[in-house]
Amino acid sequence: MASSGFLGLLLIHIALFLRCCFAEDPFVHYDFELSYITASPLGVPQQVIAINGKFPGPVVNVTTNNNVAVNVRNKLDENLLITWAGIQQRRSSWQDGVLGTNCPIPPKWNWTYQFQVKDQIGSFFYFPSLNFQRAAGGYGGIIINNRAIIPIPFATPDGDITIMIGDWYTKNHTDLRKTLNGGKELGMPNGVLINGKGPYRYNTTLVPEGIDYETIDVQPGKTYRIRVHNVGVSTSLNFRIQNHNLLLSETEGSYTNASTDYYIVASARFVNESLWKRVTGVAILRYSNSKGKASGPLPDPPNDEYDKTFSMNQARSIRWNVSASGARPNPQGSFRYGSINVTDIYVLKNKPPVTINGKMRTTLSGISFVNPTTPIRLADQFKVKEVYKLDFPKTPLTGAPRMETSVINGTYRGFMEVILQNNDTKMQSYHMDGYAFFVVGMDYGEWTENSRGTYNKWDGIARCTTQVFPGAWTAILISLDNVGVWNLRAENLDSWYLGQETYVRVVNPEATNKTELPMPDNALFCGALSKMQKYATRHHFFGNINWWQ
Repeated sequence: MASSGFLGLLLIHIALFLRCCFAEDPFVHYDFELSYITASPLGVPQQVIAINGKFPGPVVNVTTNNNVAVNVRNKLDENLLITWAGIQQRRSSWQDGVLGTNCPIPPKWNWTYQFQVKDQIGSFFYFPSLNFQRAAGGYGGIIINNRAIIPIPFATPDGDITIMIGDWYTKNHTDLRKTLNGGKELGMPNGVLINGKGPYRYNTTLVPEGIDYETIDVQPGKTYRIRVHNVGVSTSLNFRIQNHNLLLSETEGSYTNASTDYYIVASARFVNESLWKRVTGVAILRYSNSKGKASGPLPDPPNDEYDKTFSMNQARSIRWNVSASGARPNPQGSFRYGSINVTDIYVLKNKPPVTINGKMRTTLSGISFVNPTTPIRLADQFKVKEVYKLDFPKTPLTGAPRMETSVINGTYRGFMEVILQNNDTKMQSYHMDGYAFFVVGMDYGEWTENSRGTYNKWDGIARCTTQVFPGAWTAILISLDNVGVWNLRAENLDSWYLGQETYVRVVNPEATNKTELPMPDNALFCGALSKMQKYATRHHFFGNINWWQ
């Protein structure tokens, strides 16, 4: 059910079977210290990125409109940025935590992110966005709760559970990076982790002794909200719980319409199950009155290696609950996206990796993105020229692929249609920072203008990440009302690392601070502006300290 970068929220009824900121809004503070620890989630000692000594990191638990301050101290031996996937950073792409907007936090420095979760609810996650670091950890969940005055469209759950699933390699992230830089693909992962832990020993051949596995304690007769995040490298995963049914109730901030221990399973999709058996995560759901261990075979996954129709129909069935209130009192469906005229159309096509200038690279529409040494937003602020080009093609290039810093020129208050065409042989997921877009259509084959006749113009789900099936397309609509520079990328970490991304630059032609917050006082400088960086500067109001020793 989960693809890379996909996060869903599930309601589970436990029984014998399953049924920038405004001063008046509160501040929530977190301190993150990122460092290496040695861990053995799959039985092999390796370097893992921990936050405050823990892997995964803490859940950021806030409420709609809270101001969030996260002081990040970098104790790694390389540059660091944290991105807050799904947080829209309204009016402030300065806090987005990607190279197009932020200079990296050097080793031994700390830097404070400050943002408001304006008009948002839902389940999201954060992770390090540089240097393939997410493959080593450094991630955690984000919960944005409803304000008390806004009802939720289901009975209040008795408990709230965050589950981080993802494929995992026993090689360090630096070794994985070298593999990609050397022109080789990563190959099959060594396993799947659930909340940073390896699989329960359901099979003595596949799972060695001594693996620490996750156990989730529940009580019979209770209803639990389960927030599932795929934080892995690139494997699309199916999530299921033995002898229980799951109801999808929310995905990335949008509500949808849709007496023993038990196995919790996350396994690879669209692959030959007999070859990929080891790429399976298994945890335990333990009732308070449990009388025995989980037993029997693992629950069957969908048979989608050869029959992909089931998965496509499942994805299409996820619909917006147009009558439910989200972060605001008005119903989600009061925004009639289907009646808005489209102002810009982009067809973004990906293909299997190609060789450009002797290097293995991935592309979108024939362009492999090269991150500039001076962030795009910073270059705009100080009018630094020749950092990027506003020439990203609206249709795929017909000539040879090329490496460039090519950016989409978004129209402020425009309405953009983006078609994501996946001509690769594996599932892809795409994410856009700064926005929730509407997923209005998907199908197998090549998209054509006639495909618009199949669009859902009423209750397509609004989210920030969407899957694109192999040999298929997905169409999204984006209302460009958030000024800034916003990353549009493959969530498959290997594809992203090798260049499958771009940015959408949205500028208000009228100079005003009402549509974009000023550059923060603690902004870091790099590239062409590196001489502007002041060392050991203190910002007493927010407690930011940039330091070096």
